[in-house]
Amino acid sequence: MKKGSAKLEVSTEQLQELKHRIRERKLQEADYRLIEAILETVEFLRDAVQKKTIAVKRLLGMLFGVRTEKTRKVLPNGGPKPPPPSPTTAGQTATKRKGHGRNGVGEYWGAEKVQIAHQNLKTGDSCPQCPKGKLYDTRRPAVLVHFQGSPPVMATVYECQSLRCSSCGAVFSAEAPQEVSGKKYDETAGSTIAVLKYGHGFPFHRLEHLQAHLGIPLPASTQWELVDQKARAILPVYECLMQQAAQGELLHNDDTAMKILQYLGKRAGREEELEADQADRSGVFTTGIISVFEGHKIALFFTGTNHAGENMAQLLERRQESRAPPLQMCDALSRNLPQKFEVILCNCLAHARRRFTELVEEFPAECEFVLESLKKVYLHDEQAKQEGMSAKQRLEYHQGHSQPVMQALEGWLHEQLDENKVEPNSSMGEAISYMLAHWEPLTRFLRVPGAPLDNNICERALKRAILHRKNCLFYKTQHGAFVGDLYMSLIYTCMLCGTNPAQYLTELERHTSELSDNPLQWLPWNYPRQSVSGQPATD
Repeated sequence: MKKGSAKLEVSTEQLQELKHRIRERKLQEADYRLIEAILETVEFLRDAVQKKTIAVKRLLGMLFGVRTEKTRKVLPNGGPKPPPPSPTTAGQTATKRKGHGRNGVGEYWGAEKVQIAHQNLKTGDSCPQCPKGKLYDTRRPAVLVHFQGSPPVMATVYECQSLRCSSCGAVFSAEAPQEVSGKKYDETAGSTIAVLKYGHGFPFHRLEHLQAHLGIPLPASTQWELVDQKARAILPVYECLMQQAAQGELLHNDDTAMKILQYLGKRAGREEELEADQADRSGVFTTGIISVFEGHKIALFFTGTNHAGENMAQLLERRQESRAPPLQMCDALSRNLPQKFEVILCNCLAHARRRFTELVEEFPAECEFVLESLKKVYLHDEQAKQEGMSAKQRLEYHQGHSQPVMQALEGWLHEQLDENKVEPNSSMGEAISYMLAHWEPLTRFLRVPGAPLDNNICERALKRAILHRKNCLFYKTQHGAFVGDLYMSLIYTCMLCGTNPAQYLTELERHTSELSDNPLQWLPWNYPRQSVSGQPATD
C-alpha cells in the first residue's frame, strides 16, 4: 500500500454489494475509492510475496550454494542466441586440440622416483635382435606410476642396535642417522598439518583419527604445538608480507562471519581490550584483503571483532605517506571503508548484477536487458586480459567499447523510474535504485586505469575462511585465530603466485635463522627453491 494511505475498513457485506453493483454496472462514487484501495492492497501483497520469494531463494543459496550466475543459465531459454560463427571461427573450433584428460608424469613432482636399470642389457652391448647395432641410452625411459596409500604425516621407526658387555655391563648403541638425530618431527610435518588445516579445512581431531586408523598416531594437541611453534618461527615473513601489501596500488576487501569461543557469552574483563564502539559487539568476522603490489597478488586474513574497513585502516597505517591513495574495491557496505584514509573507491559490479539475477523469474524482460549489457562489458574486459593490455590501454579500450553500453544502461535505468515503468518500492525498483545510487564507484573502470570490475578475487579468497568455518566450526582463542590468519595468508598468497604452499612453509622453517635478517628475500615469489622435492620454480 502507498505510504500515508488511510486505512479503509470494509465488511464482507459491503464487498458482496460492490460485486453486485459491478455486475449490474451501477457503480457509485464511493465504489471507485473502494476499488482503488483494493487494487493498492493487491499490489502491496504481490510485492510482499515477491520479496518473500526472493528472500527464500537467497536463503536457499546461502544454505546450499548457488550453482551459477551465468547469463545463459539464469535467463529464460538461455537469453538471445549468439550469432553463427564465422568460417574462421568454425575452422578453429574444428581443429581444437584433443586431450585425454589424464595427468602427465611431470605432474607427479612430489612422487619418489626410482630408476631401474635393464636387467639383462647395458649401454654398449650388441643388439640382441640384429648383430650390427650397439645399444645406447635414449634418455626417454618407459614410465610407470604406482600409487600407495599412506597417512598424511608419515613416520619412520629407527631401531638402533644396542650391544652390552658381558663383563662390565656397558651398553653401546648404534647412532641414528644424522638428519633425524635429536629431532622427532621433520619440518615437513608441520607444513603438511598447516596446509591440511588452514588450506583445506581439515580439523585437528579428524586428522588425529585418520592417523590413528592408519597406524601413525598424531594427537590433536601435538598438531597444534607443531603449527604454533612453526608460526612463531616464520612470523617475520608474515610481517613483511603485510608491509608489502600496505603499499599496494589496488586493494580488495570483504569479510565473513566467524566464531571464536573466547568471545562467546559474557565479555567480563574484556571491555578494556576493545575500542569504545566495539564494547557492545557480539559479532566476530574474518576479513579478507587482496593487495596487488608491483604485479604480485598478496592475500591477508584478519579474524576478530573488527569489520573489514577497520582492518583495512590498520593495514594502511603501514603505508608510506609518499604513496598516492590506492584503489579500493569492495561492495557498497559502509563498514568496508577505512574512515581515516583516502582511497579511490570502486564498487563491485557483480554485487549489483546479482540483484537482477535474483529477479529473472519475476521480471524476465527487464533483467535480460541489464544482464546482456553487463555481459558485453565483461567480454570486453576478458578481451583486454587475453591481449595483455596495460592499465592505460585497458582503460582506453573500455572507454571505446564499454562506455557506450554503460551509458545506454544508465539511461534505461533512469527511464524505468522516471516514467513509472517500475514501482520504486518493488524488488526491481530497489535493484535499479541501488545501481543508480552507486553508479560512480560502479563505473570507476571507465575513468581510472587499473580499476577492476568486481570483487570476485576477494570472495574467492574468503572461501578459505568459509571452508575452515564449515569444517572446524570455530577458533578457541584469539591467538588461535591469529595463527590461522597467518597460515591462510601465506598459503593463499602462494596459490595466487603459483608457489607450492607445503614446500614453501617447509623451506621457511629450514631457514628460520635467515628470515629475520632478510624476510623480503623469503616472500613466496622471491624465495630460492632449495627443496629436495624437485618442484620446478614457477616465477
